[in-house]
Amino acid sequence: MQSSGSIFLIGPMGAGKSVVGRRLARELGRRFIDSDEVIKERTGVDIPYIFEREGEAGFRVREREVIEELSRLGGVVLATGGGAVQDPGSRELLGTRGSVVYLHASVDQQLSRIRSDRDRPMLRGGDPREILAGLMARRDPQYREIADIVIETDGRRVPAVVREIRRRLDELEQVREPQP
Repeated sequence: MQSSGSIFLIGPMGAGKSVVGRRLARELGRRFIDSDEVIKERTGVDIPYIFEREGEAGFRVREREVIEELSRLGGVVLATGGGAVQDPGSRELLGTRGSVVYLHASVDQQLSRIRSDRDRPMLRGGDPREILAGLMARRDPQYREIADIVIETDGRRVPAVVREIRRRLDELEQVREPQP
């Protein structure tokens, strides 16, 4: 972890990265950025359209380019897409340029939070529970590989999650500060 002061939120869809990130940034007086929103702004289309036209591999290239740029900014709170950790380059960038907070959510919690969201290309073409379970099985080790902090979000409200993140980041900083 570098001392850019940036906080990178990772985790599966439905873990609360965007809503928690906005609140955390506001409380810390920092800029909030959602990498998926930046991709949508720059391309002028939504994420499902990019998946349809370029496939997941094409989307991951775009995502890595955006993460490369955004992770260089100092003092931001960045929410990443759920699959950002699948790209080794993105994992390396996130893991070395700021504090990484993994917002963990069970498959049941994810389903509950995203059940009416039609903007999830990874959930097309199958049973959502099976797809989410498969994604979690593959991605959880990747999330944990680069996480400085793991926060459980199941059944928790945003203010409680943000308080825990702030407390745990403070503890992490105290450990990292050189002792006289």
